[in-house]
Amino acid sequence: MNVFDIIGPVMIGPSSSHTAGAVRIGRIARALLNDEPVCARIGLYGSFAKTYRGHGTDKALVGGILGMEPDDIRIRDSLSLATGQGLRYSFEEAVLENAHPNTAVIALTGKGGGSVSVQGASVGGGNIVISRIGGLAVELTGQSVSLIVLHEDTPGIIATVTNFIAAQGINIGSLRLTRDQKGGLAVMTLEVDSPISPALNSIVSQLPHVISSTVLDPQ
Repeated sequence: MNVFDIIGPVMIGPSSSHTAGAVRIGRIARALLNDEPVCARIGLYGSFAKTYRGHGTDKALVGGILGMEPDDIRIRDSLSLATGQGLRYSFEEAVLENAHPNTAVIALTGKGGGSVSVQGASVGGGNIVISRIGGLAVELTGQSVSLIVLHEDTPGIIATVTNFIAAQGINIGSLRLTRDQKGGLAVMTLEVDSPISPALNSIVSQLPHVISSTVLDPQ
């Protein structure tokens, strides 16, 4: 990876943590929404909250939510572009415990009425870690193809999903499972070594006890 992969030749601001990483958090939130966002509530924590205007973090996050790459020259005008595209956005200070100092909490609403909330941290050099999706703990870097499966917490669901993925010849690099309570909702996050097509993802989403399935390509 060279310097242009991290900050881009026309990146806003002096810090890859406050710009490139912030763009990637915004892009992942948009990808998980899987719709055109019309409303974005953005909570900022720690250093992000203190310096977001001076470092262009606000423009970077909104640029990512609009689908821009980290080196997109339009990031410098992302706030006005968002308004022009009908995206309402707001910033506030987030109250979190034991979070990384460069953390953003993004709540998006889509044109179709769907919504998603994502908590992510920019951990340096343009790298990120997504730690929560919809209030459930996850651990995603956005560097690998990831499958995010929201499902009922019931016996056999992990084997059902992983056996199906394995049967397609797709190797699973890591798997993490969290749940809100026993027998409640759970989220399974798998990082895999091969692409997952929309057709395969559609089959996963229709497996017994699966509520939704989302493929996240590297961001």
